[in-house]
Amino acid sequence: MDAARTVVLVEGISDKHAIEALAGRHGRDLEAEGVAVLAMGGAQAIGRFLDLYGPRGQGLELAGLCDVQEEDDFRRGLERAGLASNLTRAEMERLGFYVCVRDLEDELIRAHGAASVERIAEARGDLQSFRTLQKQPAWQGQPVEEQLRRFMGSGGRRKIRYASYLVEALDLDEMPRPLTGVLDATR
Repeated sequence: MDAARTVVLVEGISDKHAIEALAGRHGRDLEAEGVAVLAMGGAQAIGRFLDLYGPRGQGLELAGLCDVQEEDDFRRGLERAGLASNLTRAEMERLGFYVCVRDLEDELIRAHGAASVERIAEARGDLQSFRTLQKQPAWQGQPVEEQLRRFMGSGGRRKIRYASYLVEALDLDEMPRPLTGVLDATR
């Protein structure tokens, strides 16, 4: 962190792993480039991290990624940090902060398509566990994309693992825009 020139602020560890996996796919070594991806432990911590690393703190370049339901937390944090006022989503993106429609898992599932995600689960030895979830009364009849989101969010660290798996298996030209946008903001 001492050598960082840019800090990418993300809500959680799965977001961090996805960005790092995408950087690796592009042949980038973020650490060597002075880019640190920090999982904040939730969007509500954005203000504290902006104070520490932004213009009133260490003055580092900033970028970030959040879920749509956390967009207002990020917007308010950016405004309080003095980076802009009355920010639109497009203005947030110009600052290097991108919003996932719903969340990153949803973005990746849509980019892949449900059948592709199921093939990845099968290759990772998780398809039977997914089929078990589908049989649960609460999940029967639900769209398979919703079942996959729930599946990734359940089980020890599955969400973290699948963030990397899905990024690694997706064609680069099909990568979700928020993910490529935040990585591009670190150049």
